Amino acid sequence: MPAVPDIRIHSDSQSEAEAAAVFVLEVGNEAVRANGRFLIALSGGTTPETLYRVLASPAFADRFDWARATFFFSDERCVASDDPRSNYALAKTVLFNPLNIMPSQVYRMAGELSDPQAAASEYEQQLRLATKTLPSAQPSLDLVLLGLGEDGHTASLFPGASILRDHQRVIAATQSPKDPPNRLTMTLAAINRASVILFLVAGAGKAGVVRAILDPKTEAERRLPASLVTPEKGRLIWFLDRAAAAELPIHRQGTSA
Repeated sequence: MPAVPDIRIHSDSQSEAEAAAVFVLEVGNEAVRANGRFLIALSGGTTPETLYRVLASPAFADRFDWARATFFFSDERCVASDDPRSNYALAKTVLFNPLNIMPSQVYRMAGELSDPQAAASEYEQQLRLATKTLPSAQPSLDLVLLGLGEDGHTASLFPGASILRDHQRVIAATQSPKDPPNRLTMTLAAINRASVILFLVAGAGKAGVVRAILDPKTEAERRLPASLVTPEKGRLIWFLDRAAAAELPIHRQGTSA
């Protein structure tokens, strides 16, 4: 059976980020105890940025052995690595540099390549090598961080995209209705193999789509990309602030803090 979402609601985006930071370190320490390393895929956006700033703050920076972490990305825009729109550029500025993460610990998607398909294939090979995954299997990361768009997209998996039906590839080139149009993304097959999937969503503008994903009323809502994130074996966690959770019925509001 697919995982039942564990929904955790917090008073505001800052308290949500602080609770998420605690959770990330818990997952990281579990992974280190089990396997000696922590494999995490990052996302872009303002809510993850708040999380990254908390993780890099003095209150959290020394609470984990960051040399044990290996960083990947759930998606990337096809822009230069120093472009302000780059997910890697954001993570480098607010997370990697403050924590003194070594370049060898970071596997970034080469969004600047002129051929997105080649960039996707290259990143899939890097991910398979880093995780020692055979060509016939999907890599399994310890934690995948995801955001949520108002249209129901997550990573760079947009409504109606053919990639939503791809069960073979790990990384794919795809198109976004927003600028920049060319994107690289993990597929649902790869995301759903993670041990833990963590959605971070904040703000009143997301309340409608949060309700659509977590309490769907129609088949169209059940087919939204974020609705298709259903790990078979891993845990599915949603961290929300009160504004993002405002349209959820009481029975879907999980735990509050």
